[in-house]
Amino acid sequence: QEELVERWEAAGGPSLDGRARAMLLDVGIAVEDLALPTSALSGGQRKLIALAACLAQDPDVLLLDEPEAHLDAVGRSLLERLLAGFHGAAVVVSHDRYLLDETVSEIASLDRGRIRTWPGNYSAYTLARELELQRQQQAYVTQQKEIERLEEAIRRFKDWAHRVVDERHIKQARNKQRQIDRMEKVDRPVLERRKIALRLHPHVRGGQRVFELRHTGVRFGGDVVLDDVELTVVHGERVGFVGANGAGKSVLLKTVVGAIEPTEGEVWVGPSIKVGYLAQDQETLDPESSPLETVRLSHRCSEGEAVSLLMKFLFPYEQVRRANKLLSGGERTRLQLLLLMLAGPNLLVLDEPTNHLDIESVEALETALEEFDGTVAVISHDRYFLDRIVDRIVEVRDGDAHAYEGGYSDWFERAGSTVAAR
Repeated sequence: QEELVERWEAAGGPSLDGRARAMLLDVGIAVEDLALPTSALSGGQRKLIALAACLAQDPDVLLLDEPEAHLDAVGRSLLERLLAGFHGAAVVVSHDRYLLDETVSEIASLDRGRIRTWPGNYSAYTLARELELQRQQQAYVTQQKEIERLEEAIRRFKDWAHRVVDERHIKQARNKQRQIDRMEKVDRPVLERRKIALRLHPHVRGGQRVFELRHTGVRFGGDVVLDDVELTVVHGERVGFVGANGAGKSVLLKTVVGAIEPTEGEVWVGPSIKVGYLAQDQETLDPESSPLETVRLSHRCSEGEAVSLLMKFLFPYEQVRRANKLLSGGERTRLQLLLLMLAGPNLLVLDEPTNHLDIESVEALETALEEFDGTVAVISHDRYFLDRIVDRIVEVRDGDAHAYEGGYSDWFERAGSTVAAR
C-alpha cells in the first residue's frame, strides 16, 4: 500500500486529475467527451488520448509509429504543436511529409536493411539525397570510363605480349589490373526507385459541368449529416474535401457515386461523365477474389497480361492469386488504383487515396493526377498532397459545404483560426 501511495504521489498526487484533464483538453478532446469510454470515441480521438497518456509520464524519449493515422487536419496540427513543445527526444515513423517538414530535425532512411541519417527536415533530405545521387552518378561514370581505359590498356599489353616475347608487357598488364582491383568502387546509383506504373487517361472527355449537388440533404434516422448542400464542379477542377472526422465528407462523395441516396434534394451527374471511385475502406473489392481475378473481371485480358499489369503495380508473382482479404492496406489501395487506370474514367472520386501508401507510391499518384485530363474530387488529410494537387478546397462542417479557392495552405491561412477554435 505504501508503494502505491508513493507511486501516486510521484505521478502528481492530488493534482493528477487536474493535470490529466488539462492535458486531454490540450490535445483537443472536448469537455463533453472527457467522461466517455474510449470505445465511444473516434480513432483520431483515441490516438490523441494515447499521445496524452505518453506525455503524462514525462518521458525522455517519445517513440511514435504513424501518429498521424486517423487524425484530421486539426488533429495533425495539434500533433505538430505537441511535438514542437516536447523537450525530450522524439523518434517518429511517418509517411506524412508535411509533419516531417514541420517537426523533425533529422531524417533516418531505411533502405535494403541499411539505415542512414540526414540532417534537416524531409524537404532538406529529398534535396540532399538528389544532389548526392547526381554526384554519385557523375563519380560512377568517371570511374567506369577510367576502368574502360585501363582494361583497353590491359588488352593492348596482352596482345603485344603474344606478338613479342617481352616480360615488360605482361608486367604492365598486371600493374593496370592491380590499379583496377585497388579502386574503391563507386556503386551504380539507383536514380529512380521502382514505383507503380500509374497512368490515368480518360477514355472520353465528358461535358463541361461534371456534377452538382442541388439542395442535397442526407439523414440517418434523426441524425442530419448533410443539410441543403449546393455545390457545382466543372471539368478539369481538382477539388479537395476537408473537415473533421465524422463531418460527412465520405457521405457527400458517396451521394455523387450513387452509393447513398440523398433524403432531400438531388445529385446531378453529367450524362457523359464516367465515374471512377476509390473507397476509403476498400469495400469495392471482393474480399474472397484474388487480385488476378479482380483485374480480369474488370478488364478483358489474358492471364499473362493481368499478371504483368499487377507486377507493374509492385505485386510479386506469388501474391497475385491470394485472396484480397489477405492483402495489406497499401496493396489493396494499389489494386484499386490499377482498376481505376484500366477503367479510364473522366471523374475520379477518391476517398483518402494516400492512406496506407508509402511515399514513393503517393508521389507516383500525385504525378498521375497532375497529368490527368479530367476532374478530381478527393478527400484527404494529407496536407502535402492537397497543396500539390487541388485548386479548390471544400470544407464540410455543420451539415454544409463551404468552398475556398486555392490549396490546403491557402484555406488554412484564411480559415485556420476558426478551424483551430472549433
